[in-house]
Amino acid sequence: MNHYFNTFSLKTNRRSDLIDITSEVEAAVAKSGIDNGTVIVYCPHTTGGITINENADPDVVHDMLSTLDKLIPQNPSYRHIEGNSDSHVKSSLVGISETVLIRNGKMQLGTWQGLYFCEFDGPRNRRVLLQVSG
Repeated sequence: MNHYFNTFSLKTNRRSDLIDITSEVEAAVAKSGIDNGTVIVYCPHTTGGITINENADPDVVHDMLSTLDKLIPQNPSYRHIEGNSDSHVKSSLVGISETVLIRNGKMQLGTWQGLYFCEFDGPRNRRVLLQVSG
């Protein structure tokens, strides 16, 4: 089995945001030269995440962030002294990785799907790790 590893960085600009990283992952898959297999997209941060969702209508991102903020608000009664417990909870709920199938050198995302880096404690400098295997 062949493996290709890649890392890219991004700077987030808001406390909570979903940033479309589909094109960066597509570029890494193409560079890997692996035609059939999988790509794992991984966030090594405890207040960030990775998700797949619709990337055609920006209102979806707004609605997702709004719902997460309503379900898990910032709360001064949290015991974690850094004041970002809500960010840790959101990260655990969303998850820190996604696996996407690769066929004929292309990710097999649905028509409206895209990959997102989820920022829950920004603005920050972040990294995304990729492993393409075939």
